Amino acid sequence: MPYAYDPELAAVVPQLASPDLRDIPAVRAAAPAPTPGDYTGLTVTEVDLSSWSSLRSSGSSPLPAEAAPRGVRLRLYRPDAPAAPAAILAVHGGGFVLGSIDGNDARNAAFARDLGVLVASVDYRLAPEHPYPAALDDCYAALTWLAGHASELGIDPARIALHGASAGGGLCAGLALLARDRGGPAIAFQYLGIPVVDDRMTTPSMTAFTDTPNWDRASAEISWNAYLGEGVPGGADVPVYAAPARATDLTGLPPAYVSVMHFDPLRDEGIAYALALLAAGVPVELHLFPGTFHGSTRIPSEISRREEAEATAVLRAALLSPAASRSPS
Repeated sequence: MPYAYDPELAAVVPQLASPDLRDIPAVRAAAPAPTPGDYTGLTVTEVDLSSWSSLRSSGSSPLPAEAAPRGVRLRLYRPDAPAAPAAILAVHGGGFVLGSIDGNDARNAAFARDLGVLVASVDYRLAPEHPYPAALDDCYAALTWLAGHASELGIDPARIALHGASAGGGLCAGLALLARDRGGPAIAFQYLGIPVVDDRMTTPSMTAFTDTPNWDRASAEISWNAYLGEGVPGGADVPVYAAPARATDLTGLPPAYVSVMHFDPLRDEGIAYALALLAAGVPVELHLFPGTFHGSTRIPSEISRREEAEATAVLRAALLSPAASRSPS
């Protein structure tokens, strides 16, 4: 069906299609090499999350020792001249089945350099080889590692933000719920870009957008089945940490920013989740980018530059503003 795409994006649409996830290994093998980041002004290292032991929160309550299986990496981008003792835990997208920390290397390096804060990108395990809760467990291990090593990293454990897009946004939303229910670590802010949060796939946008670029309903169905198990999505027993739209209690979650794209199957579940957060008393900013589609930010255009600039501005306000520097009472 025809869509009123942004004119700059429309010119590229004929060259795009949703990935054929019926053969996930083939899609992974055919993926183009990601653009490496510019490490100017940064020190970049990696940590194997299986190699550390127990740690504690900034308060008196102990946190569980969380260690990911060997080989799950955390890539750290440390600015040589930090602007604030803050950090971002970055969670990549890919429908739970694709992607790696290399795919977001350029943007994470830019965040660290432009904001002057530490960025930690987690290379979580992928489905279907590692279904739920593997990816979320790895993200929680990364968060607890950051909080537990705050002193040596030069960060305030109360000033850690989450940033994720697509499946990464869904994992960040689930991680915020999980950290709240486990009593920590603290999360200062959650940036949920085009988040995957609802396995039921019943929203108007998910129903209607069956032929949109980069992501469509068929891709979503395969993705959820890979993540939760064949036939599980839409059932009665899906945990809220896997599909945060199912949560009935969103109180006590960190402030959030939610972005959605105009012609994206995920559009309406993102809007609904933002409104549910707002109804629960969580400070929320919601932005729908007109004429866009899933992943269109990767296409050079004025509206893509606006989205990138806004992401930086939102994270700067969350982590570097005077309000962000005040310790919780």
